Amino acid sequence: LRKVVTIAKSKKFRDNHGKVLLEGQRLIGDALEAGAVLQTLFFSTVGHLKELPEAKLKGASLVKVKFEDIKTWSDLITPQGLIGIFSKPNYAKMTYPAAQLTSSLPLLLICDNIRDPGNLGTILRSAAGAGCEKVLLTKGCVDPWEPKVLRAGMGAHFRLPIIANLDWDSLPSSLPNGIQVCVADNKDPSAQVEAVSVPRGVGRAGSAPVKPQPQAAPEREDEEGAASVSVPELPTQYYYENWTQTPVAVVIGGETHGLSPDALHLAASTGGKRLVIPVVPGVDSLNSAIAASIVLFEGKRQLLQWQEREDRRPKF
Repeated sequence: LRKVVTIAKSKKFRDNHGKVLLEGQRLIGDALEAGAVLQTLFFSTVGHLKELPEAKLKGASLVKVKFEDIKTWSDLITPQGLIGIFSKPNYAKMTYPAAQLTSSLPLLLICDNIRDPGNLGTILRSAAGAGCEKVLLTKGCVDPWEPKVLRAGMGAHFRLPIIANLDWDSLPSSLPNGIQVCVADNKDPSAQVEAVSVPRGVGRAGSAPVKPQPQAAPEREDEEGAASVSVPELPTQYYYENWTQTPVAVVIGGETHGLSPDALHLAASTGGKRLVIPVVPGVDSLNSAIAASIVLFEGKRQLLQWQEREDRRPKF
């Protein structure tokens, strides 16, 4: 068990052999229901097997081990006595829950260089909760099948398509036609927008953003200080103002460097906007997971409101 768990937790093994490790009754059960292929299941008591769909266990190797062994190598605070080795799931072959499909909205999420496992897992969970159609992960994001991401995701991996390791050249092929891509940076918004006025009711929580047309911005510098390519400026507004159209995608920038120039170029090419979450001056900017949750659920609210208006519109 030690050897299997140690190997299966490494990204190199996942990439080279196409296997992932899942732990706990709920996560393993969700994976089986979605059609993921179980290869080996380690369990401490026969009772644990009864908690899983029996038909889905056929063809897998079932190995009984001591609970103490599972506890030693478990990633969970309270181990449940179940560890499964699965073939790496293919999003295109998954069967997602009916409730998730019926609640799906024309809302996509693009993760731009999200490196923290806990943040990515929480973002995926929020995306599933908001009813996102799918999530796209660019190269540079942490592996979504990393154990800490799985633990924070709470089953989101088996509720909506997650397409990983995309470069910016190929990413547009995973987007529907006519989509508008908006960006939500996780940097201090007061440093990104020009203060012109403060809307009533907002106080000094944030400066009212200007709304410029896309244009070339001053060149940025990379980590070594060398000048990089210029990036476009985007029309900027608060996240709670109307920004949704169908379909729409939101880009969440990484924890350290924020949005990449590629993300800004993609947004500009689709007529997208920069969405600002105002914070009280002096307060640190929100982390990626919190920013994603705020923007995605606001997008959900706006899209549902739009659908309601469409449903009420007279049909001729």
